Formats: sequence, structure tokens, C-alpha cells
Amino acid sequence: MSVKQLFELKGKVALITGGSRGLGLQMAEALGEMGAKVAITARKADELKAAEAHLKSKGIEVLTVTNDLSKFEQIPGMVDAVLAKYGTIDILVNNAGATWGAPAESYPDEAWNKVMNLNINAMFFLSREVGKRCFIPKKSGKIINIASVAGLSGSPQGMYTIAYNTSKGAAVNFTRTLAAEWGRYNINVNAVCPGFFPSKMSQGLLDQIGDRIVAVTPLGRLGGDEDLMGTVVFLASEASRHITGQYIAVDGGACISK
Repeated sequence: MSVKQLFELKGKVALITGGSRGLGLQMAEALGEMGAKVAITARKADELKAAEAHLKSKGIEVLTVTNDLSKFEQIPGMVDAVLAKYGTIDILVNNAGATWGAPAESYPDEAWNKVMNLNINAMFFLSREVGKRCFIPKKSGKIINIASVAGLSGSPQGMYTIAYNTSKGAAVNFTRTLAAEWGRYNINVNAVCPGFFPSKMSQGLLDQIGDRIVAVTPLGRLGGDEDLMGTVVFLASEASRHITGQYIAVDGGACISK
């Protein structure tokens, strides 16, 4: 197999949660450009419609499924919709997530539960659903969990996101544990840990501390519109077939300069 063939995704089906905007849409575009048929899910139908138009303008075959992953009972039905269209799932990108800012001593119960339910519980329930229905029977599959560099260390001064950081640390060890358990089925499970990327979820925080983040980042910039594309294609393709249980920090080197 040539190197180009190792990276090709023609004929593969990729399911990307939180795929209507931001990092999720960036990754959906990357997988689609390499030949995958993509299914993207999100809560807001209008954002999905815009994402669908964007992907189709790139010549990418796409299915949109409006779904709230925090309502766990909807997960099997969402998988049903993808299987009804494409017949299988080869790549699962667990990208949907939430955050909430508040000091630990006054962190609301409902905020903690919201973040944990979407960032960890839904990740497990969806991985289990796709694993038992698609990956394990055919003894093949790629799971890519979107964690965060926030799960590798504490927070910068002024960033009060204890639930988010805790959930992303859990996502890293979830990745390791699932990789160890499902390796016997030829399923690769890896994680990506993005640093700071401008997005709807992060913009308010970056307005406050963005300059400080850039100042301590060796490459001297925030993440851009194409900076996750190569990483997700690598982890979704046969090029990474002997890699599992690992995480890749995509943060311009910020996590090594603390």
C-alpha cells in the first residue's frame, strides 16, 4: 500500500458529533475531502443546514442528524439514522462538548452535571452503541475522542473551568482504557487534545486571556481553521493502524512551555 493510499478514506463512513460548526465542521470537511461519507450531528437544525451546504459545496457527501447527545435515550435512534443512510460506520469522532465557567467553591450542581453528561457520559454511550453495532462485529473501527490540553494540566490564571478540565482528563483515560479493551477487535481508539482555537465556545475566554495564551505558546499563535485537519485524517486512516490509546496535543506547543 502506498503512502497516499494509507491516508485515503474513500468508501469509509465517518460520524462526527458536534459537527455543525467550529472544530467539528473542520474535521468533517477534512474527512470528507479524503473521500469519506460524513454524518454530522448537532442540536440546532439551522446550524446543521448551513454546515450541510458548506460541505456539499466542497463535493462532500453528507447526512445531518439533529440530536441532543445529553438526552442519552436518543443515541440509538441517531445511530439508526446513520445506518439507514450508509449501512455502517467506520470512523467515530466524539467531538460534541460543553463548558461552564465558575469558581470551584460556587460551581453550580447543574453546570457540573451538564458538562459531565455531554463530555463524558455521552461519549461512552455513543462509543458503546457504535462499537457493539458496527465496529466489534466487523472487527474494525476508528474512534477519535476530542479531549483538550485542559485535561492535561491545571488552568491558566483567570480560567475557572473545573468541570471541563476534569471531563477532558477523563476523556484521555477513557481513550486509554477503551483502546486496551477493544484492541482485540482491531479497533483503534485515540484522542486529540486541542489547545486554544477561536470558536463560539471559547471566544469569551480568549477575549480575556488570549494575549497571555499566545505569549506562552512556542509557535506564537492560536489554532486556526486547518490545524486539526491533518491530525484527524491521520488518526482516521490506515496510516495510524498501529497506534492506539494515545493522545496528540494540537496547541502550538503551549503545554510544554508551562
